[in-house]
Order: sequence, then structure tokens, then C-alpha cells
Amino acid sequence: MRHSEARHTGMTEEVLPFTLRLVRTPAQLAKAVQIRHSAYARHLPDFAQTLKEPESADAEDGVVVLLAQSKLDGSALGTMRIQSNEFKPLCLEQSVDLPAEMSSRRLAEATRLAVTSDKVGRLVKAVLFKAYFLHCQNTAVDWMVIAGRSPIDRQYDRLLFEDVFPGMGYIPLRHAGNLPHRVMSFHIDSAKRRWAAVNHPMLDFMCHTHHPDIELDLADLSRSGQAHRLSMLGGGGYLQS
Repeated sequence: MRHSEARHTGMTEEVLPFTLRLVRTPAQLAKAVQIRHSAYARHLPDFAQTLKEPESADAEDGVVVLLAQSKLDGSALGTMRIQSNEFKPLCLEQSVDLPAEMSSRRLAEATRLAVTSDKVGRLVKAVLFKAYFLHCQNTAVDWMVIAGRSPIDRQYDRLLFEDVFPGMGYIPLRHAGNLPHRVMSFHIDSAKRRWAAVNHPMLDFMCHTHHPDIELDLADLSRSGQAHRLSMLGGGGYLQS
């Protein structure tokens, strides 16, 4: 069942000016790549040069790519890639060894977060995070894991993420161009309790508001399997828009 088809008793419903869905087609992936490249080019122009085409990780087992698209004109407003450790270690594990109490659990890492520079970008980023959280809930993930460079890591501090390696500070990560990042985690099952305990401003948005424009249907992806992955990579060659 699609998340958007659920009916949440007692929840406020909020309609968004954009949709948030899982990428399923080459055309959708091309849009995600376009907004990914343009967003990184604003802050990390050298690294952005490596993001002009889809990456092989975009179509791997255990990976989904989120895409926010304007309802007005269909333009891409934001994207995020989520990888679980169901089939292989997380990308950040190329650079660090996670604590045993985490590596033995179900994890999901968010990478390639990118949003439009337009005013709506702040809302898009919040909805991408909510979709990440919901996807983790839907797939029985225990811990969300991210790597945040300065000053983006402060956003995760505010969401109550915690350092996986307290005191180590910023660690160069291979999958992020060897740029220094903080490795941070967030426990899914205790999220609502922890947000409520501090009267967190995101509590209502995350837990008490239904957004029908967030659609996270994994059924089509799981049914299509290898055929889906091959089509996403254009039959073996990277895609063009």
C-alpha cells in the first residue's frame, strides 16, 4: 500500500506544492541527477563535476532514490539517495568501522541530499527528511545514519542525531570526495518519545501530520528487480536527460 493511501485517524492533513516519490524510470533519475549536480555545484563545484551522470549506486540492491517534483511544471526540486545495509555495507563503511552494536542492526544511510535554491527549498529538505524517516519505518530499519559536513551537520544536531564517534570530529570519507564529515546516527523506535520530551518543533510535522503527496511504494521496485536496475542504467550505459 502506498503511504499516501493510508488514513491516519486524528492526524492533520497537509497538501504540499510538490510530490515526493521514489525514482522508478530513467527520466526521473535524470531529473534527480540534474538537481543533485546543480545543488552540489553551488557549494562544492569540484566535487559536483563527478555528479553530472547517474552513479552505479543509484541502481544497486537496497537503494532507493527520492525525487521531489513541482506540481506546477514537473521540475525537480530535491533529491536524496537512501541505502540500506541489507545487501552490502553502507557507503560510509568504506572509510570507518561502525560500532558492533550498530553494524549488527538494520541501518539506512542517506546520501546525495540536494535541494533547489528557490524559497521552497527549506520545505523540500524537511519533506525529504520525513520521507527518509518514513522509509526507514516502513522497511524495519533500526538506525538512520548520515555523514554531515560543516555546517550542514548542525541541522542533524537540531534533529537530535548523535555522533557515532564522539570526540573524533570530522572524518574524511571516500564516497564523499574525501571531504571531512561527522558520522551521525538516529534511533528510529525512540524518535517520537525523544522529540516529545524536548517539545521539538518538528514533532507535529513528523508524527502528527499526514502528507498525501509523499508516496513511498516499494512494491513496483521489488517486483521489477534486475530489470528495473538495468533500465535505470539505460541497459548498461549511463543516462542522459
